[in-house]
Amino acid sequence: MSLEERVTDLESRLAFQDDTIQALNDVLVAQQKVIERLQLQMEALIKRHEEMVGQFGAFEEDAPPPHY
Repeated sequence: MSLEERVTDLESRLAFQDDTIQALNDVLVAQQKVIERLQLQMEALIKRHEEMVGQFGAFEEDAPPPHY
């Protein structure tokens, strides 16, 4: 294999690697946006849960089981 063929092969590989890295980066950015959205939703659900527990107190914890 000549030097020119080797350089051409390396340039071709580099171009494919650049495309792959860009595609992976795009997926990573999309996943990070999803994670951030899910974290905000979890925080809202936790806050809502805490508010509901505050309103109703520990009603279920203090109540006797239904078979009594």
